[in-house]
Amino acid sequence: METTKINSFDRVSELKAFDETKTGVKGLVDAGITQLPRIFHDLPSKLANPRPPSSDLLHLTTIPTIDLEERVFKDETKRKITVDGIKDAAEKWGFFQVVNHGVSLDLLERMKDGVRGFNEQPSEVKKQYYSRDFSREFVYTSNFDLYTSSAASWRDTFSCYMAPNPPKPHDLPAICRDVMLEYSKQAISLGEFLFELISEALGLNSNHLKDIDCSKGLRMLCHYYPPCPEPDLTLGTTKHSDISFLTVLLPDQIEGLQVLREGYWFDVPHVPGALIINIGDLMQLVTNDKFISSEHRVLANRATKARVSVACFFTTGIRPNPRIYGPIRELVSEDNPPKYREITVKELTAHRNAKGLDGSNLLHFKI
Repeated sequence: METTKINSFDRVSELKAFDETKTGVKGLVDAGITQLPRIFHDLPSKLANPRPPSSDLLHLTTIPTIDLEERVFKDETKRKITVDGIKDAAEKWGFFQVVNHGVSLDLLERMKDGVRGFNEQPSEVKKQYYSRDFSREFVYTSNFDLYTSSAASWRDTFSCYMAPNPPKPHDLPAICRDVMLEYSKQAISLGEFLFELISEALGLNSNHLKDIDCSKGLRMLCHYYPPCPEPDLTLGTTKHSDISFLTVLLPDQIEGLQVLREGYWFDVPHVPGALIINIGDLMQLVTNDKFISSEHRVLANRATKARVSVACFFTTGIRPNPRIYGPIRELVSEDNPPKYREITVKELTAHRNAKGLDGSNLLHFKI
């Protein structure tokens, strides 16, 4: 009993010491550590790939890739093929990659450079932004759930709400200010197009999801995963599902994202120029489980250079938003009654923030 007390006390002290450096995981790497600090050690059961795929999944290798034809379809037949592809992916995987999506490849590179630039500038410059107060316009931190998770993850993050009320330019760091504003506008434009296709995939009017404000809010999370000295002992991001309607993820060429399907972790390969799209919990709720919000994780970085990614979550998060969401009326029937009670976006966000990343976010709201 005494040992447990000492260990738990040590853990809290070590978490605080790490947090108070205000330099995150990058600070540990810069200090030249060769062994992973104990606060990052995760349980072997959480690191393993639980079991091989069942025989009916053996033909599957990864999530599908869908060609958006630069958002201009030659004819209705081509549009329908794309919508059917999204429907199939959203029902079975909750994930798909998109190519020819209309966001310039140059902008994708500049956005990733902005994330690297912020994280690789001197610590003294970054420290002024380090905080656990997520009501701030711009927050740089390491592990939002540092004090509640069973193990810290090997990543640093900066985040900002970009819509509906974008930050004032002076609230953003100069090194990534312009590209954050430019990229977020392009992500919103792509998101609105995807919401049209997803509405059609649900058999609804193409404006349905936009009309109920699914594209109203955008929160940008920019992740920085430095090389990890002992990548078999921890994760870059633990298993979780997203609490958005939709997420648009910009990855770099270093792989590490895995998607869980029927108990098996599938690797998501690098597809040059692609963006990764996934259905979030709010979408699963409003579609009454027709489209699924799959759990996913990021492995610790084994490469010799940092991995970066930019996740744009379509959600108003903790920001005020009076709209109530429940299963869409057109998607429920006597045979398929509502599975969730009506909630606000803020209610779901607060529940997840209190609960932490692991485990279902929607179970709490089931009828």
